[in-house]
Amino acid sequence: QVQLVESGGGSVQTGGSLRLSCEASGLTGSTYCMAWFRQAPGKQREAVASIDSYGDYYYEPSVKGRFTVSRDNAKKTLTLQMNSLEPEDTAMYYCAARDNIYCYTSSKEYNFWGQGTQVTVSS
Repeated sequence: QVQLVESGGGSVQTGGSLRLSCEASGLTGSTYCMAWFRQAPGKQREAVASIDSYGDYYYEPSVKGRFTVSRDNAKKTLTLQMNSLEPEDTAMYYCAARDNIYCYTSSKEYNFWGQGTQVTVSS
C-alpha cells in the first residue's frame, strides 16, 4: 500500500521561504512520477511542480525561478523548496504520485495522494 506523508508547511510573510517534504512508502523502484499540487479555497487543484523518472521537470509558470522540486529515489522522498513566496501561493499543498514514468498536470492522472500541508503567505 502506497502512503505519502507531507511536512514542512507553515505561515510566512511575503518574500519568505518554506521547504516541503514528502515521504513515500510502498513505491517500488524509480519508475513513477512525483508531483506537488496545490489548492486554494474556491479554486481547482493545480500542478505546481513535478519530476518524472528521467529527472525531467515541470513548473507552473507563476512559480518558475522561485520553486525547486527534487526527488531522492533511494530515500523515496520528494522536496519542494519555495523561495520568494507571495500571498498568491497560499494554499493546501499536496504530494502526489502516479505509477508511470511520465508526469501530467491533471490531478486525475495521479493514483496516490498525501493528506496535504497548509502554506500561508501574508503580505
